[in-house]
Amino acid sequence: MRPKSVISGLAGARCSLSRKIAPRPLNPLLCATMSGASLSQAGDKKMKTFPFASRLKEGRALALDVWSVFNAANLPPDCINLGQGYMNFPPPPWAREAAEQALRSTEGNHYSPPKGRVRLRNALKEFYSPQFGRELDPETEIVVTSGANEGQYAAWAAFLEQGDEVIIFEPFFDQYLPSIVFNGGKPVYVPLHPSTEATPGTKVGKKTWKVDFDELRRAITPRTKMIVLNTPHNPVGKVFTREELERVAQLAEAHDLIVMSDEVYESLVFDQREHVRFATLPGMWERTITVGSAGKLFAATGWRVGWVVGPPALIGPTLAATTRIVFCTNSPMQEAAAAGLEQAGERGFFETQLREYEERRGVLIDAFERLGMEYAWPEGSYFILLNISRLRWPEEYDFPKSLEGRGKDFRAAWFMANEIGVSSIPVSEFYCEDHVSIGENYARFAFCKDLDTLRRAAERLQRLREFLV
Repeated sequence: MRPKSVISGLAGARCSLSRKIAPRPLNPLLCATMSGASLSQAGDKKMKTFPFASRLKEGRALALDVWSVFNAANLPPDCINLGQGYMNFPPPPWAREAAEQALRSTEGNHYSPPKGRVRLRNALKEFYSPQFGRELDPETEIVVTSGANEGQYAAWAAFLEQGDEVIIFEPFFDQYLPSIVFNGGKPVYVPLHPSTEATPGTKVGKKTWKVDFDELRRAITPRTKMIVLNTPHNPVGKVFTREELERVAQLAEAHDLIVMSDEVYESLVFDQREHVRFATLPGMWERTITVGSAGKLFAATGWRVGWVVGPPALIGPTLAATTRIVFCTNSPMQEAAAAGLEQAGERGFFETQLREYEERRGVLIDAFERLGMEYAWPEGSYFILLNISRLRWPEEYDFPKSLEGRGKDFRAAWFMANEIGVSSIPVSEFYCEDHVSIGENYARFAFCKDLDTLRRAAERLQRLREFLV
């Protein structure tokens, strides 16, 4: 058994909940400050502290998050990281060359217009106009943002008043929660439900998770301002069907809701499935903010270039907000994104990339099939959920205190990382406290890695059969 992690002593304050599972422990660096104590410095000197804004607590910003717990520094040095969704291969060279050219120029090292560089907005217009079935105006219907996350934050800053409710499907991308709360909104959670239906052609694969539309209807109140969609979905890998999206559209129209459609994994839709752009449904253009990402399109998550597309009534206020949040997005990476979009078609980049991701996906699917462990069939994105409910570890296994009060998936993921040598992310992190029981049977694995890494991980994972019941 491996020694305890360096974070094994970390724990934070608790509060009572209706479920018998404690809230997330606080980040230990903030515990003393939260309690009003002073932080010791050299000698007898003390550092003055100040109360935090309540939004930090309500938005989980003070919590010891999953990324801190499963940080590479806390795991064995030879552990293969399939937890975090970053690539271990570079963006296309012709996109990187555009960034290098911008850095060598004078203009490329200075501010860009707040709405984005003209070249990139024109490239986005040419790329998306056919997909939206309308001629986009790059002056009023497209804004470049500092990553998709900042674009979403700006949209919430633009439209949320204190107490406005925002519906998000669980499991959710973890940045949704703090971004909504920081802007005065109240997240309302509607869980997706795991399917028990078998995926044809597999032994243990299960069909993708489903929406309970009765639950969605009940979640809508007079305070509801917005619904957030994520298709393809992180972490489930679900691609919402046209029928599902049409039913969401009916509710959005009936209750006059704004829809934020997070489509950053748009280029990764497998098995000839249809990626339906929500804004193209009848009557939905006028109420939809579509979110995109150069990082996901071009394997360049560190570029931090995203965009929002929609009607002027939604994009104008979002531009006003993003201008006061970051003013503008970095110039060289905008040039890289523009070059990527301009040349992707003639190079067949997205078609090639999709085939490569399908091969990567196949490595993990095959590994789980050989193990006989159920998994949710990933229809899109680069994530796959493994059902870890059959996994058992020795009763005396020494878990760090930072896992106390967390879902059982945290212990499963910790055990797999330390004893099998493959890290994953516990899915209960992406739920409200009341719904943790839905997610704690699953661990998320990312297949945005090269084939050699995935194959090595697949072989290591076969050792899990020693711990299955």
